[in-house]
Amino acid sequence: MATSFHPRPWTIFSSPGVSSCAVAGWASAPSVSPPSSDGRRRARRPHWTPPLAPRAPHFPGKARRILHIFANGGASHVDTFDPKPELTKWHGKKLPLELKTERQTGTAFGSPFQFTRHGQSGLEISELFPHVAESADELCVIRSMHADVPNHEPSLLLMNCGESRLPRPSMGSWITYGLGTENQNLPGFIAMCPGGYPIQESQNWQSAFLPGIFQGTYINTAHSDLDKLIENIRNPHLAAPEQRAQLDLLRALNERHARQRERDAQLEARIQSFELAYRMQMDASDAFDISREPASIRALYGEGTQARQLLIARRLLERGVRFVQVWHGEGQPWDNHDDLEVNHRRLARECDQPIGALLKDLKQRGLLDDTLVIWAGEFGRTPVVELPTAGANAGKINGRDHNHYGFTIWLAGGGVKGGMAYGATDEFGFQAAVNPVHVHDLHATILHLLGFDHTRLTFRHAGRDFRLTDVHGKVLHEVLA
Repeated sequence: MATSFHPRPWTIFSSPGVSSCAVAGWASAPSVSPPSSDGRRRARRPHWTPPLAPRAPHFPGKARRILHIFANGGASHVDTFDPKPELTKWHGKKLPLELKTERQTGTAFGSPFQFTRHGQSGLEISELFPHVAESADELCVIRSMHADVPNHEPSLLLMNCGESRLPRPSMGSWITYGLGTENQNLPGFIAMCPGGYPIQESQNWQSAFLPGIFQGTYINTAHSDLDKLIENIRNPHLAAPEQRAQLDLLRALNERHARQRERDAQLEARIQSFELAYRMQMDASDAFDISREPASIRALYGEGTQARQLLIARRLLERGVRFVQVWHGEGQPWDNHDDLEVNHRRLARECDQPIGALLKDLKQRGLLDDTLVIWAGEFGRTPVVELPTAGANAGKINGRDHNHYGFTIWLAGGGVKGGMAYGATDEFGFQAAVNPVHVHDLHATILHLLGFDHTRLTFRHAGRDFRLTDVHGKVLHEVLA
């Protein structure tokens, strides 16, 4: 196996033929010319390679691309994918458990939604998601997730970046750093959130100390007009050849500037952003224009913002974008401390048909086998009702508090077993009780599905090798197909 090449304080995973220079946009090392007449070898100038060029992982992975559907705010697991009949029996009564909750909570709050079995697997799913339930046999539901704290900000960063407090690269950045992307005319990592930013804003798709080219590109999918969806995608004043000449001159000046500063990573990222912006003019107009889809496909996904952004996501994935993250909306829409039944019905109605359509669409196109779809928020919600607290809720006593002790996510495609539920919370749904899965374990498993040993996908920064899973994480081999 080839060893890593470390010409500067960056390190890449131990993978044959890939080095830190390649990530920065340069070959792994100066190639050596044949001996000259005097018998000496002279190094050739290193050749430039695109920093997002496709690269091989450590071993053949089942997944080639990822779609993360983010239920930001924390959907209630006991109302969606983790049925708890005991909780219904105890509704309105004090549970026989000592519950440590972030806010004051009261008696048991049985789910107002019915659960039924679906598919040949008989997987139990809430009435909130009838369209998703039609693909029950594709779902791997992990019911024993747990995180570290019951607050949005650190839990969002933990789910996205593997670290709840300090600046760390996001999962999408790690994956594009490791694999590159298959379409050099589109960003390798795209984050779509309609209406604005979620909590913690762009930190959720930051590249941190990784080269800036691996940061997620934010798209506000509240807009349907291309010129608003991607600002400045067209140049109304210059034709493509003139733009190219202008950009070549700018690149030459920037390269001279960068050489004098030991090829600073931020300068390199800025140079690459100009190139990518120019190339996007060729592909972005097509990829984001869902009017080019057949009417039958548009009808399958339905109407509304969620339908539009998930259909765009499928178009991006099939065009070679490596990692697409789709947020439900700005802020934390699933954070239902009050009126949980009304709000969860509304939110599920907005996204259920598009998600169900996406799973079917990927499968019929042969993309689901090597596309890993993830549905996950930052945590779950309590099995007990939240009590009125001034300034914290509306005091209606019909919502749930945050719960990081136990929650549910699901995976589909990309090499996971379908039609199964892995792990379990206790009988009331408060705490992971059987096969607990930390967020680090989820990240280790996702990287494994892509072909990475999560302990070897590293980057040297501030004197140590960092990785997405820090010093934790175990692969969930039981969920692998």
